[in-house]
Amino acid sequence: MAPGFPVRIGNLIIGNIENLYQACKYPKQFDIQKRILNASSPMYAKKISRLHIRSERSDWNSVRFKIMRFCLQIKLQQNLKKFSEILLSTKNMPIVEYTDTDKVWGAVDCGDYYEGVNALGRLLMELREKLQETEINIIDKPSIDNFFLLEYDLQIISNYINYKNVVNKLDI
Repeated sequence: MAPGFPVRIGNLIIGNIENLYQACKYPKQFDIQKRILNASSPMYAKKISRLHIRSERSDWNSVRFKIMRFCLQIKLQQNLKKFSEILLSTKNMPIVEYTDTDKVWGAVDCGDYYEGVNALGRLLMELREKLQETEINIIDKPSIDNFFLLEYDLQIISNYINYKNVVNKLDI
């Protein structure tokens, strides 16, 4: 949901990865994708997506974590200095997406402990681990059928946006 980290796919500039993530729920439904991608904020993109929940891809629950991983990797690759500084500043501390209600993407404060899968926190910690390696391959080609964003096949796009970096050369 964090603004300030735009990404580019082909000729398309997307204000944040929440818009990208939500749009990926509706492959080849370009009218819905355009509305989501043009949303003025991550929360508004999510709200638009919820209006079309009956039209989302049938395998959404089995691919949503792969798609979020892909979105986070693109966010890092295209905002490398700024986003890597944030991730690395957490050192090796657990990253928890605190929430009041969502026990899948985050964790709910239950007093002495947090309860939830914390999928977003886990994906961010996984990305941080990649950053801490000497040589990193930022984008993992996702194995997802019907992975389209407007006219772009994201399976093919992932081949072209991938590259290797040496963390020591990042000056972070």
